[in-house]
Amino acid sequence: MPLLLQTEHNIYVSLSPVDMRKSINGLAALVLSAFQKQPTTGHLFVFYNQAKDKVKILHWDKNGFGLYYKRLEKGRFCFKKTNASVIELSLEQLNWLLAGLDFMLMKEFNEIDYSHYY
Repeated sequence: MPLLLQTEHNIYVSLSPVDMRKSINGLAALVLSAFQKQPTTGHLFVFYNQAKDKVKILHWDKNGFGLYYKRLEKGRFCFKKTNASVIELSLEQLNWLLAGLDFMLMKEFNEIDYSHYY
């Protein structure tokens, strides 16, 4: 993925569908209202449409906004309603989401510590 994400930056997903005609300015306004965050923090803000076949990611990179847009030709992204209006994802969960997997069900194996085994 071409987005440069540093460890101090978070990934936030709006769990309400968004009109995909919105561009950078419209999405930045949604970040202020829906996420209660400044859009220029460097965090990634993820939005999806009603049909769940399009995703836009807004990202501030040093001196300007970047907009990542993905449209699925077949299938739907997996977004499930929760009590929260915004959730936070890890980079792995974002990659799972963009790959078309249900990121809420996915989790990686726990790391095994064999330091006391040998």
